[in-house]
Order: sequence, then C-alpha cells, then structure tokens
Amino acid sequence: MILVNLLRAILHTLFMAITVVPWALAVLVAAPFLNSTQIYWMCAGWLRLAVNSGKLMLGIRNEVIGFENLPVGSTAPAVLLLKHQSTWETFCMPTLMPHPLAYVFKKELLYVPFFGWAMGRMDMIHIDRSKRAQAFNKVVEQGQRLLNQGTWVIMFPEGTRIPRGQQGSYKSGGTRLAVATGAPVIPIAVTSAKCWPRKAFIKKPGTVEFSIGKPIPSQGREPDELMREVEAWIEAEMRRLDPDAYRAA
Repeated sequence: MILVNLLRAILHTLFMAITVVPWALAVLVAAPFLNSTQIYWMCAGWLRLAVNSGKLMLGIRNEVIGFENLPVGSTAPAVLLLKHQSTWETFCMPTLMPHPLAYVFKKELLYVPFFGWAMGRMDMIHIDRSKRAQAFNKVVEQGQRLLNQGTWVIMFPEGTRIPRGQQGSYKSGGTRLAVATGAPVIPIAVTSAKCWPRKAFIKKPGTVEFSIGKPIPSQGREPDELMREVEAWIEAEMRRLDPDAYRAA
C-alpha cells in the first residue's frame, strides 16, 4: 500500500508540475486583457485541475458541511479563518467557495517560478513580514477594498501548517481585520492531515471534511476576545470530526 501511495504521489506531483507551467504562462499573457475577477477564476481553474486530479490519482475526496452558513449576496463581506493542516486546503478553498478569495501571504511566494508569477497577477494581499506595523496597515487597507467588491479575505490564524491532532497558537490578525472592516468572521475546520499530512510527500486516500461554522459578527468586539471564540469553535469541531487524532495526541 505504501508503494502504491508513493507512485500515486509521484504521478500527481508530476501532473501538477507539468500543467502549472503552460497555465501560468497563459495567465501572464492574458492578464493585461482581463479584469481581476477574470484573472482569479482563470487561476482557480488550475487549482480545480489540481484538486480533481488529486481525487483521481490520490483518492482524496472532499465533504463540505455548512454551506448554508456562508453569507448570501454578491458583495456580502466575509473573513474566512481556517484550520491549517496541509497544502490541500489552500488548493481546495478557491474551488469550493462561491466568491473570489484573497489570501494574505508573504511576498516571497511571488518569486516561486510560474506559480508565484501567476499569483502576482491576482488581486491578493502580499505582505512583508519584517515590517509588521506596515504589513497590517496594508492588510486593512487592501482588505477593506477587496471586501467592498465582494472578494472574501482568507487567513490561517495559526500561521503555519499544524500536525494532525495538535493545536497551534491562534494569532488575532484575522479578527483585527474583521473588527476594522466590520466584516463577519466565518470559522472553518479542516481535517486535511488525515490524507495529506504536513510536509509529507506520500498522501493517503480518504475523505477530507470542511466544516463551515456560522458567521460571527465582529462589530463592537475586541479582536483577541473574538479570536478566542473562533479558536474555541474550530478546535471543538476538529475534535468532533477527527476524534482519533486527538485521543492519540
């Protein structure tokens, strides 16, 4: 079984590496003639290809709970705060959500050949982590503009991928943005490490659950207190979805 999963992982990695180059080049060529939304959905097309090939080659399937909790309306704002366990959810979220998403990410990713170059053509929020005060001001400024036009901002409050069954330190950047802009927070639990463990090359077939919580209003809240509520919901939901991992931990 390990050998089969290894071969599957090699095949999927090669497929993504081969397809990302022409797709990114097409984005670079087309970008001057497209608006930001059209560029986003063009890039999301490659992510959908990566996810669908993951289903076919790796045997990873998604199950989404709570779609009814997402805000309704073309310009309804939302700040999505996710559990972060692997690369899988970063690929999947644009394919699952009905709105364009803007990730908040470190600017160094823009220098990754082809993938980063295409990301640079998208209307997202890339920051310099060495300049924290300026970085957050940029997040609020650009986040407000994106939210006003119907783009949802997505952030991982733990900041990095967390091993299965463990809990990271939740930072309040996402709730600070929500409070500053008045947008509701949508907590989302993800069990991707069951199939795609952190930093693992070999993946396991199975089902990844995405559980979308009810919107939490941000107006009149304190960011730290709001983040504690988000953390409590996500971690309780993680233990409900993947109890074996937390018993082992």
